[in-house]
Amino acid sequence: MNEEKIQVGIVMGSDSDWPLVKKTCQTLEAFGVGYETRVISAHRTPETAIEYSTSAEERGLKVIIAAAGGAAHLGGVLAACTVLPVIGIPIAGGALNGLDALYATVQMPGGVPVATVAVGSAGPVNAALLAVQILGTADQSLREKFRAHKAELKEKVAAANDRIHE
Repeated sequence: MNEEKIQVGIVMGSDSDWPLVKKTCQTLEAFGVGYETRVISAHRTPETAIEYSTSAEERGLKVIIAAAGGAAHLGGVLAACTVLPVIGIPIAGGALNGLDALYATVQMPGGVPVATVAVGSAGPVNAALLAVQILGTADQSLREKFRAHKAELKEKVAAANDRIHE
């Protein structure tokens, strides 16, 4: 758990998702955003998932990030029970190498949105960045940190361009 005021809940379907989810945590830490982490299974502990989601707002969370592979119903279960934005990270693995998780996360029925990021190593970082952008709509200092992040990305691309022309 991060020491900052907790604004983001990060839920993963299994502890095997932790190596990727750590990238989400590291990115949030870089922006000074507090978070909590939980392992909750949409299929094995549905009551826990529902309780987590229904109590998230009153506990001060502002965004939930759900990482799951396979059937990947975690984001949808959480989104069904809260008004908070939910960001889904489809985790690669199994026979379909994450395609099943991507489809399960992105194919939500009307009225139950789950923002979905990429399968693979970019997904966890992008989930954190999207959470920062959402939080930044109500936090000017966080928005400025994100603006600086975008400027840094721009500088990295310019430096890469310069390197190939040396």
